[in-house]
Amino acid sequence: MATFIPQECLRAAPWKNGGGSTMEIAIAPPGASLMEFDWRISLATITASGPFSSFPGIDRSLMLVDGDSVQLTLDGARKVTLSAAQPMLWFPGEAAVEAQVRGTTTDFNVMTRRDRCRHQLEKITAPGKLVRRSATTLLFVAGDGHVLARGGEQQFALGRHDALLLDADDAQEWRLDALQRSAVLCVDLFT
Repeated sequence: MATFIPQECLRAAPWKNGGGSTMEIAIAPPGASLMEFDWRISLATITASGPFSSFPGIDRSLMLVDGDSVQLTLDGARKVTLSAAQPMLWFPGEAAVEAQVRGTTTDFNVMTRRDRCRHQLEKITAPGKLVRRSATTLLFVAGDGHVLARGGEQQFALGRHDALLLDADDAQEWRLDALQRSAVLCVDLFT
């Protein structure tokens, strides 16, 4: 059965370095710690420049959802700017990552433990159709406006920063309806 995760139920946890906070959207297994999870999906708000935490053995994807841009330096050499033109980045969790921000940004963050599972993150547009590729799929409304997600006998109204977690028992095809075009992030989790 699909699980609706409204944005107002997410709780922010401050980073140890004071440079931002994270709101966990979903984690597996449920209740796992940062050292035990198979996969974790969250929203990270960056308020100050500084280093990212290291997550050895974890593959990460970041997608900018709010703010103008954030510049990331990976392992002291590779510089990438996440912006509307290039909103997504994949990198290994053990990389040394330094963030430079001019204003507050919010990033959608997917982490999977490399030896247990993998993920694919993509941006799709509602209205449209979604054909799932994995037993576990998470939909996240990144854009403005509301999205009505309908699959099988289920339907859910999602607003900005709401999520919908689909499992193996849920429909493979979903219709995403919206009155205005809205960005939806789709995470497929493969175990």
